[in-house]
Amino acid sequence: MRNQSHFISYLFIIVSIISCANNQQEQTEALSPPDDQAKETFSIDGLVDEVKRVPDSIMEQLHAQHHTYKVLVRGSMPLTPKASEMKHWKDHAIALDNLPVINPGPGEYVHVMEGYKNGYNNLVIGITETFPGGAPPMHTHEGEESHVLLEGEALYALGDTIFTMKAPFIVNIPSMVPHAFKNVGEKTANLVVIFPTNVWEYDVVDYFPFEDRDNR
Repeated sequence: MRNQSHFISYLFIIVSIISCANNQQEQTEALSPPDDQAKETFSIDGLVDEVKRVPDSIMEQLHAQHHTYKVLVRGSMPLTPKASEMKHWKDHAIALDNLPVINPGPGEYVHVMEGYKNGYNNLVIGITETFPGGAPPMHTHEGEESHVLLEGEALYALGDTIFTMKAPFIVNIPSMVPHAFKNVGEKTANLVVIFPTNVWEYDVVDYFPFEDRDNR
């Protein structure tokens, strides 16, 4: 009888411990943020391989006129046939999920709309999926560029200057100025990049400004 009483007491203690552990786990899960903050806002299923071009002497001379970094590679989109003659409303609209996606750097994906493929004469737009901590490499463009962010926070390198911007903001990036940005916010940033040109093209240089710098 005494053994049975001890067994029941031990069983009660074990059940109590398990119950307390479960309650503690539930409280912890309730206080923890959801694990979806670093996921894409839009689909990145349309990922394509960029075309990589080794710099020639003309490219090297062009860069030498504007900065002291070495150009490593030129990235561009795969060539495809031009769009239709823009005779129907559907030719004037494209869903973001139908755009090709590239991955220029860790945690950085870009949905690319090239003008010549979509009825424009002088316009390229990219919309990024930049995960927290994500960043493209330091790079340049032959034309000017504008960045637009409505929500989030980004650390910028513009030439030799490093600064942080909180959305909403617009950043003006002059032609051939080396630049990069890093998402220092807590959620995926959807940065809009705009170019007055008809093809997506950029040159990566041999310097990355954020490796040994605090995010803030």
